[in-house]
Amino acid sequence: MDKEISQSNRDVDGNNEPGDWVDWNGLGDPANPLNWPISRKWVTITLVSVNTFNVSIAASIFAPGIPQVLRDFHSTNSELSAFMVSVYIVGFVIGPLVFSPTSEIYGRLPITHASNICFVIATVLCAVSVNMTMLIVFRLLMGLSGCVPVTLGGGIIADLMPVEKRGTSLTIWAIGPLLAGIATIACWFFMEETYSPTILQQKADKLRKESGRNLKTKFDKGLTVGQLISTSIARPSKMLIQSPIVLILSLYLAVVYSYLYLLLTTFPKIFEDLYGFNSGEAGLVYLGLGVGFCIGQFSVGPVSDWYIKRQRELHGSTQPEDRLPPLILGSFLVPIGLFWYGWSANAQSHWIVPIIGTTFLALGMECMFLPIQIYLIDTFTIYAASAIAANTVVRSLFGAVIPLAGNALYMQLGLGWGNSLLAFIAIAFVPFSIFLVKFGARIRMSPRFQVKL
Repeated sequence: MDKEISQSNRDVDGNNEPGDWVDWNGLGDPANPLNWPISRKWVTITLVSVNTFNVSIAASIFAPGIPQVLRDFHSTNSELSAFMVSVYIVGFVIGPLVFSPTSEIYGRLPITHASNICFVIATVLCAVSVNMTMLIVFRLLMGLSGCVPVTLGGGIIADLMPVEKRGTSLTIWAIGPLLAGIATIACWFFMEETYSPTILQQKADKLRKESGRNLKTKFDKGLTVGQLISTSIARPSKMLIQSPIVLILSLYLAVVYSYLYLLLTTFPKIFEDLYGFNSGEAGLVYLGLGVGFCIGQFSVGPVSDWYIKRQRELHGSTQPEDRLPPLILGSFLVPIGLFWYGWSANAQSHWIVPIIGTTFLALGMECMFLPIQIYLIDTFTIYAASAIAANTVVRSLFGAVIPLAGNALYMQLGLGWGNSLLAFIAIAFVPFSIFLVKFGARIRMSPRFQVKL
């Protein structure tokens, strides 16, 4: 037991009295998630990936069925049709502010279990809804509980994987296997706690009972539960306010994310009106986005990891900004895809032409999403969940609100100029991506922008 308890003249509370504190048993401690066997790590990542796929597809899979839902509930409100999709994202605005900080107090596992149960219940209630109000309320609850795997996934990967392997791991997390239906049950039996402070706290609690000594972990700041909760909940907001890089990246991703949901909510009407697709055929329109996302997911993460290893071989070290170069490529692909999709659909070219445009758009989005997520993980490590929560809140707010204006935008400007307007806004962000790649490290390390977490 004594090997697990260290004597320290600097008490973690900040007092000057000597105290006992609990840490890992050396760098190779098998209890440390970073030292788990690779198979054990991948079981956890796969389960989180399954959950992420489950809640992500729930956001968009509803879109092709909107016309049928409107007919069933005798509604012709086009804004309401968009809101039925985006209300799910409203839950992603609220949930991360609570669940991510809470996971940094109580651990990832209990939050994941609770969210899985709530998500299943809310999904069933959506299925049995008898009117539009019920459906919208339960869609909101689905989003509120479904935000957890999306928000905590990056934090769990930071818990498990060293820097040079996080890109590939994040790719697997983002893909999600097609076994989403068994995710909740599998997590109960096979998922483990990965958050180091929680594991060490459990270890300290056990040793405290065995030894009768007032043991603490190296992460213990001597705060009361109330102070700990308030500090943790405020952390994502502090990151947004005090770190210009977090703010810029969150706004950039929010704009692109809102474009995705604007397209998801307008695809059915556009392809049914312009090309005479029925509801089943309109669902196939999303394949263009799917192909683009798949190409991005299978390439960006592994290439990013390769680049990190290369930088380490050449320079002996790496920095989080080494994850950002794909952001520049994505910043050009997004407006290219928007121009392509908008003007080809406006000219009523063959239906495959605008769909190909959405492939470039999705590839560009993935070239932005993955590098930004990995950058936040590498920068904030133990507080990665809070950083991703800050990012998720901003992008979800945009994703919930802006699609509501999609039909009005296309009615006023048409598909060509409507999508061109979106492309011009995306082009305005191109200099920011180049600037962050070149000068991001200097800004991040500046004393002016250090965030006290």
